Amino acid sequence: MATILCIDDEASGLHARKLVLESEGYDVIEARSGREGIQVFQAQPKVDLVILDYWMAGMNGTTTAQEIKRINPKVPIIMLSGYGELPGEILGLADRWIMKGRSTKELLDAVKALT
Repeated sequence: MATILCIDDEASGLHARKLVLESEGYDVIEARSGREGIQVFQAQPKVDLVILDYWMAGMNGTTTAQEIKRINPKVPIIMLSGYGELPGEILGLADRWIMKGRSTKELLDAVKALT
């Protein structure tokens, strides 16, 4: 099964996504900031997908996604946001965009489509 890196500075959302994804058989690695996510991504040779929160303190989703794509332009990214719209610069970096709080099925469908 695929290995997924989840990056979010909100611990409760990160934990909930991990539980859902692991219950579907995915291996999940967590990171609690953009910087930590990039370090984990560089250290893990087999990350198949990144699920990334857009609004994080310090390094936001755009900067984090740019660095991940610089390291491996082929890795798919699902961007999560609690806001209705994302800035245009993120649209070319993320393969999917999902509003936080939507159904778990929407996230799982996106993960299945991209792995």
